[in-house]
Amino acid sequence: MEKIVFICLILCLSAVTEARPAKDELLVEKQTFTTQEFALFNGEVLPEVKVGWESYGKLNTDKSNVILITHYFTGTSHAAGKYHPDDPAPGYWDAIIGPGKAIDTNKFFVISVDSLANLNVFDENVVTTGPASINPATNKPWGTDFPVVTIRDFVNIQKAVLQSLGIDSLHAVIGPSMGSMQALDWAAAYPEMVERVISVIGSGESDAWTTALLEQWTIPIKLDAKWNNGHYSLNDIPKAGLTAALMLITQQALTPEFFNNQGKQLNYMPLESAPLNSIASSHSIVDWLRQRAAARAENMDPNSLLYLARACQLYVAGHDNSLAKGLKKVTAPSLFLPSSSDLLLMPYLADSPNQQLGQSSKLLTLEGQLGHLEGVLNIQQHAKTITTFLTHPVR
Repeated sequence: MEKIVFICLILCLSAVTEARPAKDELLVEKQTFTTQEFALFNGEVLPEVKVGWESYGKLNTDKSNVILITHYFTGTSHAAGKYHPDDPAPGYWDAIIGPGKAIDTNKFFVISVDSLANLNVFDENVVTTGPASINPATNKPWGTDFPVVTIRDFVNIQKAVLQSLGIDSLHAVIGPSMGSMQALDWAAAYPEMVERVISVIGSGESDAWTTALLEQWTIPIKLDAKWNNGHYSLNDIPKAGLTAALMLITQQALTPEFFNNQGKQLNYMPLESAPLNSIASSHSIVDWLRQRAAARAENMDPNSLLYLARACQLYVAGHDNSLAKGLKKVTAPSLFLPSSSDLLLMPYLADSPNQQLGQSSKLLTLEGQLGHLEGVLNIQQHAKTITTFLTHPVR
């Protein structure tokens, strides 16, 4: 039962760990970066961009100890620690980021940045510019007038944050899922800045299968009567469509084994009385999934989900006309950590760039029954590998 509770909370964008004494807790503070006239990959320009960022550890004198953490699709820059000692849970990778951990904040200055069009725009600890932001030309939310953004744009706003801090090199870039896309694109776009790359539950590009799968996430939102082609009131958000989309995302991020175990906890049976006697009723497992998706939707914006899905669909490392061409620009040693049970970004998507990068790249598999979420919940199973990769000399 404890494992089920643990997963439920991570699906609400938090993770459960045992309480530690206050002296051991990593406390962090959200910072805000603002820039003007931010040029996007597609040539459009945003008049102003604001993003949140947070850091762990201390920057050394020559600013050579920086590790950038790039977050996943439904995530934020809150990778580790707590904002307040009484927060119920720390950041999503707290198991490997902190003093003495795999990404040791006694040695490294670890930084993470909220993405553009961050899905959790209504979370008080998230700062982002996206379709829910105010368009200065109309004084109304951008909606779907907001320009299309790409993984490269996420990389470039991170680069702008780093430059504002006087940082011009990265000891490593590390990220799970959508974060892995940013990490590998960092290495292709700015090879002179990146010394190491760790791609967790990731890929080198969005192939035809993945692009079609991502499109499924957008359909419930677009079919919601309140969506209004993306120009809905922020006081009347199309929550039904967003909840349905999050149900899809949650199930695809997990595995049949997980759902069947959860079904046992709920006493799920095919012939449950409620769905047997009314077409308007659902099975216990469906109600469970819907309730958790609805809880997640509270801080999220439907249009932002569409923009993040499009950014992932447009992704190819290097943002060139082929993955092979993009990977030729990568000079940093790479470590790929796919999940063997991943049904969302399946292991072959990591195997392809790993093979193309040759001897400078290594691949190890995350094992377990949590599918895509192995890269968030069980990343610590490769903690020693990560430590070794980060401390081994390169170039």
